[in-house]
Amino acid sequence: MLTPVIALIGWTLLVWVWMYLVRVPAMAGAGIGAQDAKHPGALDGLPSRVRAVGDNYNHLHEQPTVFYALAFYSHLAGVADGLNVQLAWAYVLLRVAHSLVQNTVNLVVLRFALFVLASLALMAMAGRNLWALL
Repeated sequence: MLTPVIALIGWTLLVWVWMYLVRVPAMAGAGIGAQDAKHPGALDGLPSRVRAVGDNYNHLHEQPTVFYALAFYSHLAGVADGLNVQLAWAYVLLRVAHSLVQNTVNLVVLRFALFVLASLALMAMAGRNLWALL
């Protein structure tokens, strides 16, 4: 159950590297200094493709926090059965696919579909963990 957790953490850190590999050159090209970025909206002038990677990095710190809590709960409560592990891997793979779409072609309809599928996997994990309490 914990292997999908470390996989998503690894992916999040990879997206962090990706973000800076595209953001730093774009900032230099736009004449935005590091100190200028201290104010909200300072990076709004960067190209959408650059901002998308930063947005995705932020997204990987939102809903996945629920995933991490569920995965650890499943492991500690002894409900990390085969189906919960499969749901955890499905969640991770769908979040990676979501990142790849957002950081490349950024088709919102496809991103949304992947987000919904990942959310359903998360809901199924949560439901199974709640059911195990009964």
